[in-house]
Amino acid sequence: MSTWRARIEQGLNVKPGEGPAVMAGLALFYLLFTGYFMLRPVRETMGVAGGVDNLQWLFTGTFIATLVCLPLFGWLASRVRRRHILPWTYGFFATNLLLFAVLFAYNPDDLWHARAFYIWLSVFNLLTISLAWSVLADLFSTEQGKRLFGLLAAGASLGGLSGPILGTLLVAPLGHAGLVVLAALFLIGSVGASIALQRWRDRHPLPATAEHPASRPLGGNPFAGATAVLRSPYLLGIALFVVLLASVSTFLYFEQARIVSETFTDRTRQTQVFGLIDTVVQALAILTQVFITGRLARRLGVGVLLVAVPLVMAAGFVWLALAPVFAVFVVVMVVRRAGEYALVRPGREMLFTVLPAEDKYKAKNFIDTVVYRGGDALSGWVKRALDVIGDHPQLAMLMGAVIALGWGLAGGWLGRRQRQLEAQNLGQEPATAAGAPNTQPPFI
Repeated sequence: MSTWRARIEQGLNVKPGEGPAVMAGLALFYLLFTGYFMLRPVRETMGVAGGVDNLQWLFTGTFIATLVCLPLFGWLASRVRRRHILPWTYGFFATNLLLFAVLFAYNPDDLWHARAFYIWLSVFNLLTISLAWSVLADLFSTEQGKRLFGLLAAGASLGGLSGPILGTLLVAPLGHAGLVVLAALFLIGSVGASIALQRWRDRHPLPATAEHPASRPLGGNPFAGATAVLRSPYLLGIALFVVLLASVSTFLYFEQARIVSETFTDRTRQTQVFGLIDTVVQALAILTQVFITGRLARRLGVGVLLVAVPLVMAAGFVWLALAPVFAVFVVVMVVRRAGEYALVRPGREMLFTVLPAEDKYKAKNFIDTVVYRGGDALSGWVKRALDVIGDHPQLAMLMGAVIALGWGLAGGWLGRRQRQLEAQNLGQEPATAAGAPNTQPPFI
């Protein structure tokens, strides 16, 4: 048994003693993403119900809601112990889900309930996922992140695979209200997984965290994340990367809404189609995350994870401009999302492992929520303007190709800068690792 265990650990780049942490991290992401991806097709259906031509308003509303949530999360992160940030945040969102379940059960066809849920879930998914990655970046070293983040992301893809299946099968018998209650239970389960991960790190502390345990609050002010980004070229580079990523995603998202609404008119059928796309995406992502991502990061560096997908997407946009049909769109969308989950997201999270603890929570959260949703809102209006001016989807797709090339250039620069910071930290580990005071110069 021990021989087989050793072989499995070696094949997955897991070192002795890391098994419990890997299992807890996988469970954290699996439960979180299963609940979210059960609700994602519901969100898409409700977005279409409000009218495809009104999606830019939903994106703007999401951005405004994100701005409201930022200081609240910043206050929480500054005041409570680091190990309690995730449980308190997830507990709040689980309560929100139960409230929406009541609203859907009482009046399932109310358009304003649908719009409110669309905006709420769009804020929820970025904040909760960003916070889960913040915990991992805080608890794992840079070397562990390179080996394990791709594997841990497979838990997200497993959840992203089972969530749409459950949603597709259960939406008819349970209705949208029942799916929301079930998602709340999965979210509470992910809290338990995060507690287990924290306890593992307590038993196996990193050398640099011995004097600054996760039991202490981060301190600072609620807006420290925004100011940190503005003072750091490295964090500004990550913010630009996220804006370009969001723009690419938004251009495809609007095209998805247009094509699906024209091809399928029934709301239940739309939810099933969205769920089927999610299932295919996650199945491809899992294989890449388990067997390829970690090895690419260790041998070729983080940069390759950040550049490959943008270059492929530039070609995909050109193809979609030449053949704007449902089959081509599905191929491009699946490749983009599978590549983002398997390569871009783990690579993006590895960028934060070289930063101080406060930046891993506050600056990262600011980038993952406000910056991302700001990019969503801006690109949503740009996409709508292109559609109105030219009334040709091909124009927006060609613009998307240009944005994807810029996305790739930003990823290449970040990969090189991350290697430089990692090399610096190897000689200054006690001063800059997770949990230590922020003694790095203002311009990271």
